Amino acid sequence: MNTLTIRLPDELRTELDEISREQNKPVSEVVRNSLRRYCAVERFRSLRGKVLPFAEAQGFLTDEDVFKAIS
Repeated sequence: MNTLTIRLPDELRTELDEISREQNKPVSEVVRNSLRRYCAVERFRSLRGKVLPFAEAQGFLTDEDVFKAIS
């Protein structure tokens, strides 16, 4: 495991400390989980952006179009 040092505004650090106490988890675990979710969302957005033109060309313009096709 690697170490990463970052600078945070005081308000954000206070929020992290509060969440850490509420969830009874170390701040580092809260931050790791948050970064995992952020990375997953960004990967999804990137993939969606690449696939969207192909989906639109096939007539998939909304989530409902997809649901109808797989139902």
